[in-house]
Amino acid sequence: MTPYYEHAGIQIFHGDCRQILPFIPRCDLLCTDPPYGIGADQNLRANKQHGNALAPSKDYGRFNWDFAPASAWLIEQACHQTTHQIIWGGNYYSFSPSRCWLVWDKDNGNNGYADCELAWTNLDKAVRRKRFQWMGMLQEHMDEKEERVHPTQKPVAVMVWAISQAPEMTKSVLDPFLGSGTTLVAAKQLGKQAIGIEIEERYCEIAAKRLSQEVLDFEDCAV
Repeated sequence: MTPYYEHAGIQIFHGDCRQILPFIPRCDLLCTDPPYGIGADQNLRANKQHGNALAPSKDYGRFNWDFAPASAWLIEQACHQTTHQIIWGGNYYSFSPSRCWLVWDKDNGNNGYADCELAWTNLDKAVRRKRFQWMGMLQEHMDEKEERVHPTQKPVAVMVWAISQAPEMTKSVLDPFLGSGTTLVAAKQLGKQAIGIEIEERYCEIAAKRLSQEVLDFEDCAV
């Protein structure tokens, strides 16, 4: 297989993860945000107010990747190729009881959107929570505002925090539902190797550009 993008231990593969997963090497950590089956790909909430939201939802276009949650066998396959797992949207799936759930408090005020997002893990530690505002045009660090290009995109800071919950010896990260590439950007910032798989070429391109920009930013700082 030829990666869509490859640099400094980071790889992106374009295609269906059901076909690609069997051919990639084993990784230390699965950190991913699979489809929940809530129609986020159909832009069903665009230009509609949710409660007291300050602005309409952004229109991200329509796709066909969130018509149902990922199948149990696919999640099992991804888990089988990793030692540790962090799976966002774990409350939409049937996992075994876990001592450690990750809780992202979105600090999004009084509206119809969820107050928090949950990640199931197999980590042997207590529940962890991170508060990071991510509500439309409002973000925790407005002076370093991230461009939102995907309907279920997570902040880099949240994914850095999530990956950091894994044991210190974690060297490699897998995300078979890559989206706009935030998991790989976070892994790169933490100095880890990572593999991402994404079925939509548009998002492969966006992820590759984000990772390329990370390289440029690092080189600028090193001068």
